[in-house]
Amino acid sequence: MSNPPKNRPSRNIGVIAHIDAGKTTLTERILFYTGVTHKLGEVHDGEATMDFLPEEQERGITIMSAVTSCRWREADINIIDTPGHVDFTIEVERSLRVLDGAVGVFCAVGGVQPQSETVWRQADRHRVPKIVFVNKLDRVGADFDRVMGQLKSRLGATPLIITRPFGQEENFQGVIDLPRQRFYSWPDERLGAEMVDGPIPPEAEELAQEGLRQLLETLAETDDALMEAYLADETIPLDMIQKAIRRATIDLRVSPVYAGAALRNKGVQPLLDGVVDYLPAPADLPPIMALTPAGETLAIEPRLKDPAVGLIFKIQMMDQGRKLYFMRLYSGRFKEGDEVINTRLGQKDKIGRLLRINAGKRERVPEARFGDLVGALGLRAITGDTICSPERPVLLERIQAADPVISVAVEPETSADQARLWETLTKMTEEDPTFKIKIDEDTGQTVISGMGELHLEVLTHRLSREFGLQPRVGKPQVVYRETITKASQGEGVFDRELGGVALSARASVSLEPTPRGRGAQALHQLTPSPSLTEKQIQIALETLTGTLSSGPILGYPLLDLTLTLEKLTLSEGMTHDAPIRVAVAQAVQTALAQGRPCLMEPIMRLEVTSPDEFTGEIIGDLAARLGRIDDMTTHSGGFRVISAQTPLAELFGYSTAIRSQTQGRGSFLARFERYDIVERKK
Repeated sequence: MSNPPKNRPSRNIGVIAHIDAGKTTLTERILFYTGVTHKLGEVHDGEATMDFLPEEQERGITIMSAVTSCRWREADINIIDTPGHVDFTIEVERSLRVLDGAVGVFCAVGGVQPQSETVWRQADRHRVPKIVFVNKLDRVGADFDRVMGQLKSRLGATPLIITRPFGQEENFQGVIDLPRQRFYSWPDERLGAEMVDGPIPPEAEELAQEGLRQLLETLAETDDALMEAYLADETIPLDMIQKAIRRATIDLRVSPVYAGAALRNKGVQPLLDGVVDYLPAPADLPPIMALTPAGETLAIEPRLKDPAVGLIFKIQMMDQGRKLYFMRLYSGRFKEGDEVINTRLGQKDKIGRLLRINAGKRERVPEARFGDLVGALGLRAITGDTICSPERPVLLERIQAADPVISVAVEPETSADQARLWETLTKMTEEDPTFKIKIDEDTGQTVISGMGELHLEVLTHRLSREFGLQPRVGKPQVVYRETITKASQGEGVFDRELGGVALSARASVSLEPTPRGRGAQALHQLTPSPSLTEKQIQIALETLTGTLSSGPILGYPLLDLTLTLEKLTLSEGMTHDAPIRVAVAQAVQTALAQGRPCLMEPIMRLEVTSPDEFTGEIIGDLAARLGRIDDMTTHSGGFRVISAQTPLAELFGYSTAIRSQTQGRGSFLARFERYDIVERKK
C-alpha cells in the first residue's frame, strides 16, 4: 500500500478464522510490535484499531474486512483482517481473491471449528498459501496436538510445525523454534514487546529434537536435495531448511505452524518472521489470467514496466456520499490523475486520488504499484470491475458472491422517506454483493435479502445510525426455491395467424431431477437445418433458460433439474420469434406440472456449543425444529459440540432459545448448506 523502494519486497496477507479465534487480537499485536500503534487495543473493550465501525465495537466482532499495513524486517506487509461470522463470508471471499497469502488462526481449545473449515476451503479454492497460528494456548483445555490432528483430518492440510509450545494452559511458558533449536519467551511486564531468545530448557530437549526430526521428514518429501542430505544423516543448514519450507508453502504442499497466545502477547514475533520468510511476495506467484476484448486469454505478469491492471474488490461509502474503491494492482502502476478504463463498462475514468488505508484512517499517496492494495477516489465501478491502462484493456475474473437466503420487508417511517430509503439501500448493495433489494409486486413493499439474521440486523441498524432513517422492519422470510420430484415430458404448440400469415411452432421438452446442489441446467438436442436456423435455436434456448427463473408454485427460481429441448418444428419460412417463445414456454409449463413440483427451503449447518448438562434439552429442541443430528463431540471443560442440519425457517429466534436453555452459557453458529425438500409435520 505504501511505495517502498524497488528492492524492498512486500506481502499481502489475510487473517482468517472462525469467530472468536483471536484474529483481530492477533492483528492488534502485529500492529503494536511493528510500531504502527503505540497502545494495545482490546476487542472486548471496543478499542481495537481494526474494529473501527460502531457496530463492531458494540458487538465485539469483526463485520467488515479492514485493511492496514506495517513493516517487519525488510518487508512491507499489507494485512486484511476478515470477519469470522458466516453472515459476512463475502468479506472473506473478496479478500482472498486479491491476497497472496493467509494466516489461519485456530483456537487451541476449540480447534478446527465450522467457519475455520469454510474459510480454509475458500483459501484453497483461490490457491492461497497459508501459515497457521494456534492461539490461546494459555487457556484451560488447550491442546496443540489435537489441533494438529484436526488440521490433517478435517482440512486435509499438511501442518509443518515451526514453533511448538513449551507447556500449555497455565503452564504455557513460551515456544520452541524447531528449525533454529531455540527457546523464545516473553516477560509479562513488557507486553510481549521484548522476546527473549535463549537455549532450550533441558526438560524440553527431547521434545525439540523429536520435533525437528518430524519437520525434516515431512519437508524431505517435498524437496529432493533435502531428502538426500537427510538420508545421508548430514547436518542440514538452516538456510537450506528455510528455502525448502518457502518453496513447499508457496506450492501449497505444507502449511507452517506457529504457537502462541495473542491476548497474553506471546508468539507473535516468530509468526511475523514466518510471514516474511515463507509467504510469497507478489512477484513470486504465477501470472493472473485475463481476457482481452477479442476473447483471448492473456497472462498478466507482475511487472512494473507493463500497462497497469487492477481489480476493484471492495467499495465503502464515505461522507457526503462519496465512494472509496479498494483496488489490488496486478501489473504496472497508477498515479493520481491517470486516465483509466473500466473494461466491463467500456468507459474511461480518471483517478482522482490514491489513498493508503490504515483501518479507519486514510493517507494520500502519489502512486500505486503492482502488488499494492490501495484506495481510489473518482471512479465509477462496482465490486469485481477491472480497471486498466487504456493501451491494454483486459477483463479479470469477477468476484463470486453467494445468493441471499433470508429476507425482511422494510418500510420508511414516513412516505417522504421512501425515495431516500431506496437510494440508501441501493448504495448499500454496491458495498455488499450478498445484499439484495427488490419491490414485492404483490404488496408493493421494499424487501431486503441477506445471508442471515445478523447480516440484516447490522444493515438495518446502519440505516438508522449512518443515514438517519428509522425504517419499520418486518419479520424474516425464507427465500425458497422450487424443483421437481419425477421425470416428465411436455409439449407446446403455437398455431395461429399473424398479419394474415399462418404460423405454427411445436416444441417438445423433457425434465429430469438431479442430485441436490447441482443447480439447474437448460440444454437442447437441436441441430441447424434449412428449416431451423442457428438464430432460431438460440431464441428457443434463451426462452428455455428464462423459464428456470420462475417455478410453477410460487414463482421462485428452479433448482436441481435438467431441462432439455428435444424437438422444435416450425412452419416453412417462418421469421417471427413469438411462435418459438410461446411454444417452448408452454412445453415447459406442461412438463413442470407433470413433474410433481415442490418447494425447497434453505437447510443450515448448525454447530451448537453447550455445557454437557443441557445436551438433552438442546437435542429435544432441535428435533422439534426438524433438526437432524449428525455428530456430537466432547470438549474439555465439560462442553459438548452438537452438529446438526436444520431448516432455516425453524431457526428464527434460536439465539434467544439457546440462551434460555443453557442459562446463557450456550452458543451456536449456522451456515447455509443447501436447498432441500422438507416434509413438515401435519
